[in-house]
Amino acid sequence: MISSSLVNKIGRLLLGAKRTGPIDSISNRFVLSLTHFLYFSVLGIFVPYVGVYLDFRGFSSSQIGILLAFVAASRIFGPGLWANIADKSGKVGEVLRLGCLLAFLVFIGIFWVDEFWLLTLIFSLMMMFWTAVLPQLEVTTVIATINTKGGYGKLRLWGSIGFIVCSIGVGALIDIFDVPVVLIASLMSLALLYMASLFVLTPTATPDAKTAESGDLKKALNFVFIIFLIANMLLQVSFGAYYNFFALYMNDLGYSGLNTGVFIAVGVVAEVFIFIFAARLLRNFNIMNMLAFSILLTALRWWVLGNFAEYSALIVLSQIIHALSFGLTHTASVYFLSQYFSKSFQSRAQALYVSIAFGVGGASGSLMSGIFWQDGEGALMSFNVSAIIAFIAGLMLAVLSLYLVNNKHKHADN
Repeated sequence: MISSSLVNKIGRLLLGAKRTGPIDSISNRFVLSLTHFLYFSVLGIFVPYVGVYLDFRGFSSSQIGILLAFVAASRIFGPGLWANIADKSGKVGEVLRLGCLLAFLVFIGIFWVDEFWLLTLIFSLMMMFWTAVLPQLEVTTVIATINTKGGYGKLRLWGSIGFIVCSIGVGALIDIFDVPVVLIASLMSLALLYMASLFVLTPTATPDAKTAESGDLKKALNFVFIIFLIANMLLQVSFGAYYNFFALYMNDLGYSGLNTGVFIAVGVVAEVFIFIFAARLLRNFNIMNMLAFSILLTALRWWVLGNFAEYSALIVLSQIIHALSFGLTHTASVYFLSQYFSKSFQSRAQALYVSIAFGVGGASGSLMSGIFWQDGEGALMSFNVSAIIAFIAGLMLAVLSLYLVNNKHKHADN
């Protein structure tokens, strides 16, 4: 029989010995920056090039849409499950590292799989474990930067830099070594992410009183939070065509892999700048107004991308809007959650946001775009539908913001 001491030793080896120290120390913020860099490096490979890889493997656009819908759907359950464990146990660091390790181990199997549904299973499991990392990483980053200049955005921008490096680098590598390099780059990024996670100092959850948690559950069912979630979900639905088929779309229009990488990088460079100034913007402007404005501009972005993509200058313009359609919307949402819920509910709040917005929204967007795309013939339709969906989401938040302002004035008058 395996002794409990051996199990503990293996656990400490794989998940890292318990590390203590100030979570807001310079060294820990450096490690968090590196972890963000590596975490979003995976995204910088997966988002632009997984569709290219699957197309290279001979799958149709409908199959790609189905596979990516399953992958996105795996984000519905993973974050909530792991966040609940993290909040209840206080083992935020262990959950973060276990997610990184399992994502890496599962992805190794992709090199031996050819069948469509097995490929779907591996991608889905990898995504379920990988996205389980994010709520813990977000909570840790918010706490570590709460009293620092630049706040959350100053650390989160390193995720965007990681995305840029990999989207450009892998785009160039595809031109040199062909599409299978996507898998090797993904596996290397996952391995490095796991190693970096071993050095992250995370907070230990200290649950509030039961009344506070009961209040959080009531807030989660409040229509303000529900509208917030639905609007973010619709925003991610609108991203479906862009996330799944942008690289193929650029290829169909005659742009090279390097061109595609540069276009993607332009969006993320703009995102970096918004992260630098996000804390200042959110201190001076209403969060709901910023969300509504950013999502309405996202609707314009999809309309331009669908109707004028033959003009590279307009592609660049649409990519600059990414600073708002992802950078500012995500930062504003993270800040909203940190203010709306108590400390004992933070991982679960972030997980709800990730699960509904990126899980349900991402899955629906992937499935919808796969149906509309029709191997490129439905590109215009796909982006126009995305524009309409984003417009509806932005309008919902604009109306909600007006309601909250009017309600606040009524309370002030009373």
